[in-house]
Amino acid sequence: MAMRLGLSLPQMRQYDIGRDVPDVARAAEQTGYESLWVFERILFPEPAAQGLYGIPGLTWPDHYRSVADPLVTLTLAAAATERARLGTSVLVAPLHLPFQLARTLASLDAASGGRVVAGLGTGWSLDEYAAAAVAPFAQRGKVLDELIDVCRTVWGPDPVAYKGSLTTIAPSVVGPKPKRPIPILLPATSPRARRRLVDKADGWMPVGMGAEALATQWEQLRELAAERGRKEPVQSVLRVNTRHTGTAYTGPDRSPFQGSVEQIAEDLFAHAEVGLEEILIDLQGDARDAEELKDLAAEVYAAAREAGV
Repeated sequence: MAMRLGLSLPQMRQYDIGRDVPDVARAAEQTGYESLWVFERILFPEPAAQGLYGIPGLTWPDHYRSVADPLVTLTLAAAATERARLGTSVLVAPLHLPFQLARTLASLDAASGGRVVAGLGTGWSLDEYAAAAVAPFAQRGKVLDELIDVCRTVWGPDPVAYKGSLTTIAPSVVGPKPKRPIPILLPATSPRARRRLVDKADGWMPVGMGAEALATQWEQLRELAAERGRKEPVQSVLRVNTRHTGTAYTGPDRSPFQGSVEQIAEDLFAHAEVGLEEILIDLQGDARDAEELKDLAAEVYAAAREAGV
C-alpha cells in the first residue's frame, strides 16, 4: 500500500486566504493528497526576544510576518473538500484556553464528517507566550497535559465535568460531539515529551531531518511504548519542510528536502522506508502564489509516487 501523503495549506502573506485556501484544498484532494494541514504562528516580533526555535542568532523567516489563523484556514478547507483529513501541525497548545479549543475542534470534526487530526505542541517563542499564553512558558508542559485531558473529557459522553489548574467544568452537556474520536498527535522531542506521547496521545508527529535519525527516534519511541505497557499502536505523521530550488542543489551542505523536485522525491522515499504511516509535505514557503503552489504540489506528488513512495 502506498504511503499517505498530505499537503500544507497556504497561510502565508503571499496568499489571498479566502480565495486560495479553498482553491488549493480542492486541487490537492483532486491530485491525490489525503490530508491537508495548517501550522500556527501568531506574531512576528521586532526585535525578537529569542532566535528561531529558541536558537540564539537564528533569524525568523520573513514569511512568518503574516500567518492566517490555523482553525479558520481548516474551516475554509473543510467546506471546499469531501475526503481529505484536516490536521494541525501544530497548534501551540498554551496559546489556547483548553475548553474553548476542545469545543472548536469538536465542532470542526462534526461539520467535516470526522476528518480532524489534532497535532498539539508546547511552542518555543517567548514573545508569543508573553502576548497570548494562558500560563507562563515554564508551565507549558502542564498546560499541554491539561489541554489533552480537557479535550478527551469534552469529546466524551455527557455530563462533562473536569477540575484542573486552568479549567473547571461543572457537570454539563457540551455539544456538538466529534463525529469520531479525534486523534491527538505530538512532536515529542524530549524524553519527558515522549513519555507524555506514549501515555496520553494517539500518535507522533516528527519533523524530517534525515532518514537515519528518524529511524533511530522511531525505534526508541516504540521501545518506550513497549516498556510502559502501551497497548494501542502509535500513529505517525512525518512533517517535511521543503526548500525547493527549481534545479538540483549540488552543494556539499544540502539539507534533506532541499533542491529539485526529483531530490525532494528521493528524500521522501528514504524517509518513507523508515515505516511511518504518512508524510505531510509543506511547500507553501517555496511558492510565490497559489497557482505556483498547486503546480509544485502536483509535481511533487507525481515524483514521489514515481519514486515508489
